[in-house]
Amino acid sequence: MEDLKIVGEVEDIIYQNKDNGYTVFSLTTEDDEVTCVGVVPQIHSGETLEIHGNWTMHPLYGRQVQVQYYEKSMPTTTAGMEKYLSSGLIKGIGAKTAKRIVERFGEAAFYVIEEKPDMLTEIKGISYDKAQKISAAFCEQHELRRAMMFLQGFDISPAYAMRIYKKYKSRTFDIVKNNPYRLADDVVGIGFKMADKMAASAGIAADDPNRVRAAVKYILNNAAANGDCYLPKQKLIDQSVELLNLHPLAIENAIRELQVDSQIWQEKLDGEDCVYLNYYFYAEMSVAKRLLELAADYEPADMEYIAKEIARVEKETGVILAEEQRLAVLEAMSSGVLIITGGPGTGKTTTINTILRILKREELDVVLAAPTGRAAKRMTEATGMEAQTIHRLLGINFIGEDNRRQTFDKNEDDPIEADVIIIDESSMVDIALMQALLRAVESGSRIIFVGDVDQLPSVGAGNVLKDMIRSERLKVVRLQHVFRQAQESAIIMNAHRINQGEDPILNEEGTDFFFMRRAYAEDVAATIRELVTKRLPKFTGCDGLQDMQILTPMRKGTLGVQNLNQVLQQTLNPPAFDKREVQFRQTTFREGDKVMQIKNNYNIVWRMFNSLGKREDEGLGVYNGDGGIILSIDTNAEQMRVAFDDGKIVDYDFSQLEELELAYAITIHKSQGSEYPVVILPVYSGPPMLMTRNLLYTAVTRAKQLVVIVGLRETVSAMIRNDREVGRYTGLAQRIQNLHDFIQGGEII
Repeated sequence: MEDLKIVGEVEDIIYQNKDNGYTVFSLTTEDDEVTCVGVVPQIHSGETLEIHGNWTMHPLYGRQVQVQYYEKSMPTTTAGMEKYLSSGLIKGIGAKTAKRIVERFGEAAFYVIEEKPDMLTEIKGISYDKAQKISAAFCEQHELRRAMMFLQGFDISPAYAMRIYKKYKSRTFDIVKNNPYRLADDVVGIGFKMADKMAASAGIAADDPNRVRAAVKYILNNAAANGDCYLPKQKLIDQSVELLNLHPLAIENAIRELQVDSQIWQEKLDGEDCVYLNYYFYAEMSVAKRLLELAADYEPADMEYIAKEIARVEKETGVILAEEQRLAVLEAMSSGVLIITGGPGTGKTTTINTILRILKREELDVVLAAPTGRAAKRMTEATGMEAQTIHRLLGINFIGEDNRRQTFDKNEDDPIEADVIIIDESSMVDIALMQALLRAVESGSRIIFVGDVDQLPSVGAGNVLKDMIRSERLKVVRLQHVFRQAQESAIIMNAHRINQGEDPILNEEGTDFFFMRRAYAEDVAATIRELVTKRLPKFTGCDGLQDMQILTPMRKGTLGVQNLNQVLQQTLNPPAFDKREVQFRQTTFREGDKVMQIKNNYNIVWRMFNSLGKREDEGLGVYNGDGGIILSIDTNAEQMRVAFDDGKIVDYDFSQLEELELAYAITIHKSQGSEYPVVILPVYSGPPMLMTRNLLYTAVTRAKQLVVIVGLRETVSAMIRNDREVGRYTGLAQRIQNLHDFIQGGEII
């Protein structure tokens, strides 16, 4: 694409998103009027812009300029000044007043407003007070313009420059010159590396204490993003030295200063010095304390009564419980905290349904929840009772200047009203969500966690379910018996074989588990394409778009998410004259595409409609991993409508499309909590850190009717042998142990 530079006057603002600065506007140049699009915040009619960008072709609006960078200057002609003042930018000046000011003062109008506001009282309708307010508003806009230009000098994009100015206003200049590392803490999207680049431009020394402290927090935050609640101190120092190229003593000093400032916490775990960000230390402490408080609410079970109730349910359902299921029901009737864990086919759903029938007979209030919309939907289908996401159960809200810091309506002051709370897919719950959940559980309420501890851990920091079990201080029932009906499924039996380190049995006649050997990555991709379009629809009757899901270990490469999505979009939903589409960065979104939300958006509005199109419900929040189909694309209103699997309908502005990606193929991590009729797994090659047993196990257990593995048998075997669980630095198990033993020793918390 050709780089270009054009200069012109802003004629008209066609569309502007005030939150992120995305703007569509027309620009009048010497020769022509052109339409421009991009992140161009705080521009107004009459301003002169120098635009740097390239030409693009919009399917509906034709040729446009995609703005990469811009500079603006105040209008210098009286016509431009009048247009600028009447744009609504300056509070107190409308079209008539703007005309009078320019007629009276001519090209000196801006000078008068800024430096001699008293003279404005010569204009009819402008009092002394109003003149001062007009001047103050004008000066603020002038300061904003200066700040935007100043920040662009540090190679900061207009969108981020806008966020920085909104946060600091007139202090922007001083903060950026003296300690740009503050931005990494205060401004969403500004990380250490961007702040470090600004600091270098501002001439800040490489060993500046602010830089070292910011780097330490950056490394700890990165560790949390990878699932760790803390880092061993030596590892933190080594990574900091590598990042900063400074002496370890400088890092030691920064760690000490951050602890004095209550930003981090140091302590010994298993004899090793460890460093936490304060947030995760207090989250672990809070979860351990609350679990033990709730678990202390234990009533001896009435064995005779429960045995009768189980017999009654068995008679009603015709399903006889195994001994370990009976134990789970017994513990559920008496324990304050209970964990029920087991693999596929071990009867978790039957156990929960038995518990629910008994609780219903006792007329107890029961609440069901799961970490994701899909998992909640599955729970509803399995139990016949409404389940919701944990976020919705807690009533998520936002505070802070940028409205991004999450908080929950439900807490110790306004707890969840329930006698019993049952959480499914508990392996997906991270330490932050568990803390919020337990804060909202009232003393006297019972909580039951259900999940498969051999699944992948949560995306967020922590390994909560595994740590709760590993502590050996909470009630745990393991369901291990695979029922006869489940034994007929090769999916379930092979999942257990994989989990026990054995190779799966493949391609038996009449089976639901197939392997197709392909020697080259390109052949694997071609076979997947053939499977979804021809072979599997014919063999299973399943639809390639709705019922089949490709799960892959990686994002990049021939068999990564990015390439497979392009291949499968072209195969399953090719361009058509009646399908509108929009290009966003490297992705083309098309009506009918399968998409997935890739970050939590707690503020976005969703609606639900009945079969007659009447709105039945609405609320806020779409979460990482929620999947759906693009219903419509409105290029005029710059909106895309998505119908999610749980029935939510959401309208996205084009500026929000970074939150979505195509989902014909998704990573195995993103499939947690979901089930699909048919799962296709490309298993070819990859880094040993990624190609692990529990990754393969998680992928296989996502399928309900059929699994097809395409690739190399030796890679399947290597994954099964690779039992190295990607370790996480978490201290929850030890905290539960220590606190429990401390209390049992007769001490008081």
